[in-house]
Amino acid sequence: MTTFATTDTPLAEILDADLALRLGTAFGHRTVGDLLHTLPRRFRRQGQRVDRKSLVEGERVTVIGRVERLSSSTYTTKKGSRQRQRVTLVVNDGGIEFEVVFFAGWGIKNILPVGTEAMFDGTLSTFRGKLNIKHPEFLILATAAGRSGELKGSGNLAALAELSAKVEAEGGESLFGRRFLPVYASREGVTSWEVFGAVVTALRALIPVVDPLDQSVIDAVSLMSLDDALHKAHMPSSQEEMDAAGYRLRFDEALALQLLLGARRRFFSRDPAPPSPVRGDGLRAAMWSRLPFALTAGQQSVLEDISADLTRDQPMNRLLQGEVGSGKTVVALLAMLQVLDAGRQCVMLAPTEVLAVQHHRSLTAMLGDLGEGGRLGAAEGATRVVLLTGSMSTAARRQALLDIVTGEAGIIVGTHALIQDSVDFFDLGLVVVDEQHRFGVRQRDRLRTKGRDGLVPHLLVMTATPIPRTIAMTVFGDLEVSELGELPGGRRPISTSVVPAREKPRWLERTWERVREEVAAGHRAYVVCARIDGDDDKPAAKDDGSIPLTAAVDLHHSLSTGPLAGLRVGLMHGRLSPEEKDTAMTAFAAGRLDVLVSTTVIEVGVDVPEATVIVVMDAERFGVSQLHQLRGRVGRGGLSGLCLLVTNSRFDSRAMDRLNAVASTTDGFVLAQLDLTQRREGDVLGDAQSGALSALRILSVVEDGAVIGIARQYAEQILDSDPGLHAHPALAERVFRLVGSEESAYLERY
Repeated sequence: MTTFATTDTPLAEILDADLALRLGTAFGHRTVGDLLHTLPRRFRRQGQRVDRKSLVEGERVTVIGRVERLSSSTYTTKKGSRQRQRVTLVVNDGGIEFEVVFFAGWGIKNILPVGTEAMFDGTLSTFRGKLNIKHPEFLILATAAGRSGELKGSGNLAALAELSAKVEAEGGESLFGRRFLPVYASREGVTSWEVFGAVVTALRALIPVVDPLDQSVIDAVSLMSLDDALHKAHMPSSQEEMDAAGYRLRFDEALALQLLLGARRRFFSRDPAPPSPVRGDGLRAAMWSRLPFALTAGQQSVLEDISADLTRDQPMNRLLQGEVGSGKTVVALLAMLQVLDAGRQCVMLAPTEVLAVQHHRSLTAMLGDLGEGGRLGAAEGATRVVLLTGSMSTAARRQALLDIVTGEAGIIVGTHALIQDSVDFFDLGLVVVDEQHRFGVRQRDRLRTKGRDGLVPHLLVMTATPIPRTIAMTVFGDLEVSELGELPGGRRPISTSVVPAREKPRWLERTWERVREEVAAGHRAYVVCARIDGDDDKPAAKDDGSIPLTAAVDLHHSLSTGPLAGLRVGLMHGRLSPEEKDTAMTAFAAGRLDVLVSTTVIEVGVDVPEATVIVVMDAERFGVSQLHQLRGRVGRGGLSGLCLLVTNSRFDSRAMDRLNAVASTTDGFVLAQLDLTQRREGDVLGDAQSGALSALRILSVVEDGAVIGIARQYAEQILDSDPGLHAHPALAERVFRLVGSEESAYLERY
């Protein structure tokens, strides 16, 4: 074992080989730096007892208390060959009693008599209504007579007591006498106390850490030094030290992330883009003159920004976010026509085939004869809109690829199939990505390489899932952000009501009556389910008992033969072939179906103006933003929209509170904030986002907006003077360690 260590030292050089291996397997820790950059889950203050609300059955718990009572009994093992003694201690931790059970407890009565103060660590369970810890590790803090001396115990606590004795012998403070005792996450057989012991060992071996930040930045932001932060984050003497250390480590991660995003932004701005100036006599002007409505002030403002970006020879990288129905598509179409007027092509990338087909259909309809290039009756200078998806027939795909490579196709709409190497473009000038959160950074970068003569296509990404600005600044930190906040004229507000089917079954009956009334008025209805059929392995919500989720296939049958009998009820879900899905969607849009029972394949972008009501079954199973997206499918044609959220949740459940919050507002940004407070961060960000986000250990892009904003400011200042971080090698190394060589390659190209 080595005496001294740096943050780069492998854990196996300072820890027991088995523990080092288990830390790597459980947490991904390979070096001392990895270990020290994982902070305690919480701190337990000296004298603080267990919080009853924090207790979770099946999780490890540490109890510090006094042995109040003791009882024992003998039992025979299953094989009947030996008698054993079961010892049960009743331990009081601040008014909460735990039964601590030892099954081979011959000597426990003497080691832990009544009156002993001790620490017990084990897995929490309940038995006959009592809190129970079976055969825990323990550490004696004071004897029954009140004398404290050498710490004695078992397992990891005993090993930690030995380490504490070494620390005290060196003049340090007892690990168990500290004001703040760190509690780490336990995972895959590695206990909190083992992590604590490893951290203490690492800190004792760590030589002073060289700070990667300039002193000017440290002073300006009032940061603790990195060396102090690594120590105080785990072993603070005060709340102030704890807060300052955590802030410094979060700032470091935020700065590394913003340096990466800033480098990406600068890297893609280095190569020229195809300039596309606005023409007064082209397709864009013709389309604008044909619009049957006036653009909102917000649409005009955003379009002006986009048009200015497209005019320059520097690649546009812009995120356009707006409410469901705020008119992003028409803005994107006018932007695409500006690029087409310059003789170049445009791509619209959609996350699903249903949405790609919908976009192809709606763009074609909006363009009319302006989109019938090469056909009889086409307008002068008309373009052609081509669809490319993975499920197309060989002949249709071959023709689409030919139209794309020859330039006959001006607008190409498709799914991930467009990203494949086999797709070559004649002259790609603009990439529009719809529902950006469904695509990863690398996926959109693939299309950026498809330009002609080394030119980088402009990029416009869109989302109808509102994202607070601090989140957008991080998740899409290499993009400029534009927002559409107002709805176009003619859009009616959507009324949302919660239908508590369990508590008020009559309300569910009224739901289907309401659907019939809308159909009788010439309108159409969606019914959305969380699962396709009974084979789906999706359990009921925890607070809703054992009521099974409604399956789309079953509901389609029961509605067709029951409350909606006589209506034309269709079915669409993800297991249908693309042709079957398109047939169902086309029939619904054309009015050959009155009701469409579906899963969430209709969540985004699907546009049927005659649809006025959407019923969401088992609504508690959907996220807040997803419900907001779903209700945006109705009220799109100047008709009032109605969203009915059917749930089996109880009135006093958290799920019901969440649904009532959705029903109370149509402000997507308010709902997005609610979503962020209730969901796991990974759910919010999506699995497809940059590897940098998944590599963060300490920083929360949901909660740390303020520190991210400050870090972005200083990252920009650093990159302005040193875009490749050549003068800041320690920072460059930090970025590399955060995200790896592939993500940080932008820095090496300056």
